[in-house]
Amino acid sequence: MKRLILIFLITPLVMYAQEKARATLQFAINGEIEKATVITLDSLKQYKSVEIGDIKVTDHLGNFKHQDDKLKGVLLKDVLSHSKYKAASPKLLSRFYFICEASDGYKVVYSWNELYNTAVGNQVYIITEKNGIMAEKMPESLQMTSASDFKTGRRYLHNLTRIEVKQVN
Repeated sequence: MKRLILIFLITPLVMYAQEKARATLQFAINGEIEKATVITLDSLKQYKSVEIGDIKVTDHLGNFKHQDDKLKGVLLKDVLSHSKYKAASPKLLSRFYFICEASDGYKVVYSWNELYNTAVGNQVYIITEKNGIMAEKMPESLQMTSASDFKTGRRYLHNLTRIEVKQVN
């Protein structure tokens, strides 16, 4: 009997763990901006595509996990350039941050200063092609990476669903 109860308790957990993340073909930008926006794979084509190259994806300890080759993408700050922030003065932009969320709930955070006031911002991409495969044909679809991070897997996000713009008080 105990074994039967254990099976009923564990089975949903195993099924949930095996559930595939939902592929995304668009993402929303909302929050502390004047007008929310939806960015599609087609609308990403209006931005300059950059050859990112190859990235060794590492875990939180710096251990090698896998390598992604022939990456292409668009800069996150280019995509955000159309967003008008709810800030009374440019001085307040330092209070803004961006929460990038995947379809499985994984979240990655960037500050406004990090994107627009450091070299890191020139290496944060929405990936449009990987290993010669376009984003719409990848099971991970819309992905993001911060190519200059030391531990690249921490901010490597699959299936981007939204970017929420927030500010600290």
